[in-house]
Amino acid sequence: MKITGQILIIDDEAILRQTLARILQQAGFEATTAENAEQAFTFLRSTTFDLVYMDLRMPGMHGLEALKYIHEQYPSLPVILFTAQPDLNSAVEALRNGATDYLLKPLKPQVIVDRTKKILLTQQKEKRKREIVQQIEALQTELKNLENSASTVSDTQPPAPITERFIKRGALVIDLHARRLAIHEQVINLPPTSFDYLLVLARHAPDIVDYQTLVAEAQGYQAEAREAQELTKWHIHQLRQAFDKDASYLINVRGKGYRLVTD
Repeated sequence: MKITGQILIIDDEAILRQTLARILQQAGFEATTAENAEQAFTFLRSTTFDLVYMDLRMPGMHGLEALKYIHEQYPSLPVILFTAQPDLNSAVEALRNGATDYLLKPLKPQVIVDRTKKILLTQQKEKRKREIVQQIEALQTELKNLENSASTVSDTQPPAPITERFIKRGALVIDLHARRLAIHEQVINLPPTSFDYLLVLARHAPDIVDYQTLVAEAQGYQAEAREAQELTKWHIHQLRQAFDKDASYLINVRGKGYRLVTD
C-alpha cells in the first residue's frame, strides 16, 4: 500500500520548517509550512491535511491553545507536538487535548519519516476497513432482501470474525476495533498513543516491558534509553490518570520498565 499524505508544519523557526518540509517531501509526502498558528488556521480552512507537526512553544498563540482549536475544528486530524524543553505537565496536557504524539528536539529525520508513515498508514487502513464494512453491510442487506422475496429460510451462520477483536486481562477489556478500554464494564477513552502503550503492556502481561521496547512497539521507532524512559513516563502517567482508582494495574519496575498486573 503506497503511503501518501498532505502534511502541515507549524514552527516559528524558518530553518526547522524548511528542513522538516524537505525531509517529508523527499519521503514522498506533500508538505506545507506555516510560521505561526494564525497562518496555519488559514491553510487549514482552505486545504485538507492528513497530519500536523507543530512546535509547542511559539510566539503569539501557544502550541497548546492552537492544539485545542485544531482538535475542536478537525477532531480526526492527527497532531504531533515537539519541543526542545520536555515538561511532563505540558506533555500530559497536550495528550489530554487531543495530541497524537509528543516528540523531543532535535528531531531525527528517520524518526519523523517512520512516525509519519505509521500514522498515515493507520489512517488509510482504518478508512479501508470502514469501506469494507459498508460494502459488507450493503451485501448483507441485498442478501436479506433476496431471501425475503424468495420466502426462503436461510441457515447461514454469521461470518466468523477475521481477527480477534478483544484482549481481556482480568477486569480489563481492550477493544481493538473501537480502540477503547473497559474496566469492570466502564468504558474509558484513551489518547491514541497511550492506547498503543496499554496494548503493548497487555500483550506482554504480566511480564516487564522495558522502556525502549514500549516505544518501539507502541510508536514504531527506536529511541535512546533516556528518551524512551521520558516518553514512556508521559504515556504511563496519562494511562494512570485515565484509570483513576484502578491505576494500581500499572507497576513501575524502577530502572527497567513497566508491567500490567490484573490478577
